[in-house]
This record gives sequence, structure tokens and C-alpha cells, in this order.
Amino acid sequence: MKKILVSQCLYGGEPVRYDGKSKAETDPRFLKWKEEGRLIPVCPEVFGGLPTPRADAQRVGDKVIARTGKDVTFEYMKGAHEAVRLAKEHDVLCALMKEKSPSCGSNKIYDGTFEGNLIDGQGTAVELLRKAGIKVFSEEQLDRIEELILEND
Repeated sequence: MKKILVSQCLYGGEPVRYDGKSKAETDPRFLKWKEEGRLIPVCPEVFGGLPTPRADAQRVGDKVIARTGKDVTFEYMKGAHEAVRLAKEHDVLCALMKEKSPSCGSNKIYDGTFEGNLIDGQGTAVELLRKAGIKVFSEEQLDRIEELILEND
């Protein structure tokens, strides 16, 4: 059975999001994959050494800047490299990452103004995962992951 790398905040359990909350996915397909042991939870931000809760951050070009003005690019990149390492170690089928996140967003991210504006873009971990050849999807694309599972199991 092929594994799927998944954002810890979608996986549920211990909260890892900047606001200390969870965004656990409840779709029956996701819950089935979780029960099967198919999911490998990761939080690049926590892997990079950031605490929970923490100041929210947004990607601005190649940098990630916290609302406080602190540059947290190093921590985001450190965590992104760990996510890639785990994806390769487990030879994952794909990754299912939390949309809009500065590390895990796969299609949309916030624009860096902290005003709630979304732009086309990807988070730091997603960028590195894709550069490593790993297919990345958001929680809005479970149908595509389901198709991949059917084709590869």
C-alpha cells in the first residue's frame, strides 16, 4: 500500500497550526486512508522549530515573514527539507497539503499583506516536494488522490 504525506493539521490530533487549532479533515475517504495507516503526518513549521501557537506568517517571494516582521524563512525551509526527506523515505504516492498555508499551500497562498488576500502560489514545503518530483494536492482535491490510489494500489 502506497503512503500519502499529509499536513498534520489535516490529520488531526495534536494541534500544530499557528493559532493552536486543528483543521482535521472529516471526508470519509480521508478517514478511511487514516484508518488504513496510509497517511504520514508532517508539519513543516513545527519540524523547522517553530512553536504552537506562533505568530502567523505569509510568503513574500522567497521569504516567509511573520506578522511581527520576523523573517522565519530559515525555519520554514528547514521543515520543508524534512518533509521532503520523509516523503522520499516512505516512497509516497503523493502529498496532501493544507491549502493557503505559507508552507503547505499548493494552489493558493496569502499575498504577504496580512489582509486576507489570496494569490496563486505555493508554500515552501510544497515547492520543494514538487521539485523532488512528488505530486501535491490540497484538501480540495481528494478526488484526484482517490484516482491515484486506485491506479497504483
